Amino acid sequence: MNSNDYLFPVRRTRRDFLAMGALGLAGLAGGGLSAAGQDADGATIGAGSARFKLDPTWGKLPEGMKYGLGCAIVVDKQDRVIVTSRSTSPCVAIFDRDGKLLETWGKEFASAVGYGSEAEVQATAHGLYLAEENGTEYLYWTENVARAKGADGKVGKAYGARVYKTDLKGKVLYTLGMVEKESDTAQKLDLTNPTDVAVAPNGDIYIVDGYGSQKVHRFSRDFKKLKTIGGRGKDHGQFNTCHGIWVNTLRKEPEIYIADRANNRLEVYSPELEYKRTVPDFRLPCCFYQQGGRLYVPELGARVSVLDDQDKLVARLGDGQGIADAEINQHPGKFAKPHALTVDSKGNLFVLEWLPWGRVRKFSPVA
Repeated sequence: MNSNDYLFPVRRTRRDFLAMGALGLAGLAGGGLSAAGQDADGATIGAGSARFKLDPTWGKLPEGMKYGLGCAIVVDKQDRVIVTSRSTSPCVAIFDRDGKLLETWGKEFASAVGYGSEAEVQATAHGLYLAEENGTEYLYWTENVARAKGADGKVGKAYGARVYKTDLKGKVLYTLGMVEKESDTAQKLDLTNPTDVAVAPNGDIYIVDGYGSQKVHRFSRDFKKLKTIGGRGKDHGQFNTCHGIWVNTLRKEPEIYIADRANNRLEVYSPELEYKRTVPDFRLPCCFYQQGGRLYVPELGARVSVLDDQDKLVARLGDGQGIADAEINQHPGKFAKPHALTVDSKGNLFVLEWLPWGRVRKFSPVA
């Protein structure tokens, strides 16, 4: 793959949606989008200074499009919200803060990416991280690994297991992982099933192989490998689904937070990946986002936790433990499987769940 390739060479905008005749202008402007799988009512979640009200109309898609399993969600400096799920129509949906659909990216990957079917796109979609580096924003995509099936039904060659760095339009700038050939913009790395990426203020890059080797890799800003730790286990320095990673800058010095999901804990490290401490009492933590002096943690165990800069619990939001996935939409103030979240500059919370219909929702802060 070279730097002229785009992950998503076809991108459709509002103008395209109108030209296709699927929706009228009033429908797009007034929220008249498909509400399949979404809540019908608003609700208030949280307590004290961490209270949020659901906006049940946010994040709808045009008729004919639908989310798949909710993978990742990020927000850029313009407060545009970027959602990716295991779907090909769309793979990526981009909204403004108020829920106006601005753009979608479809199944049409560049041929050099090596995918030839919708099934391959859906099988590998997973992580997305947005970083600002020297004033410019970039996206880091993590692919899961999958295996193709031949005409005889037998499992064949593996694909996926890559991390891409792109610009905000999906132009591929660098690739790590299962690459066919190394080059100035592609590097082989023993990733078996990566899940997340984080970038430090000094440009160092951290990758967790969360569905695979349980290793954590640290690279310099120019992708030179600096250190690897990890392996499967319960001791400190070992992980059981190191699903998410984040560079926490809420304290005086940056620290590396790892969502050690199946061990139900957060592991905290120095930027040099030296163990510092453990934050316990989580239910399958997935990843992180910080804003306004707080750290937000989506937990696949049916809730979102909010911590302060000293790792103290501020609130737990929307605990839906015990509610069946098929019934969760009857409980608008509850979560089923939060997989990712982000917070915009105004404090609006956007949560994406690992449900077959994606379930992306906006919660506005309550004064």
